[in-house]
Amino acid sequence: MKILIINGPNLNLLGKREKNIYGDRDFESFFEELKNKYPKIDLEYFQSNHEGELVDKIHEVGFSYNGIIFNAGAYTHTSVALADAISGVTTPVIEVHISNVHKREEFRHKSFLSPVCKGIIVGFGLDGYRLALESFVIN
Repeated sequence: MKILIINGPNLNLLGKREKNIYGDRDFESFFEELKNKYPKIDLEYFQSNHEGELVDKIHEVGFSYNGIIFNAGAYTHTSVALADAISGVTTPVIEVHISNVHKREEFRHKSFLSPVCKGIIVGFGLDGYRLALESFVIN
């Protein structure tokens, strides 16, 4: 089973930025823990602050991987291009958000990605990625 986790803009700053919202753990150490916990899964990670690179990565793996776990960050609320990329591939995508976006600013309540994703996990911190991974394992 091949699963790709994609993080969008500013998520490279996890563990450093707005710790009251995103926590104090960096993603790289969390990702290593996930890989150790699920050794039978070919688990990969990609992060970019650039919308086009995110689109390109979805296109690259979107017909051959078993799943994509995607936290598009702020692009969630603005990017028709990412929604179209998800719609254009056959690999199922689960949208993940570390914080509960519905408890935050109004503009974060609208996702362009949700309607084209298999499911959505919000508000469980970094554990949301594990929950998404589990959903691919059991389904």
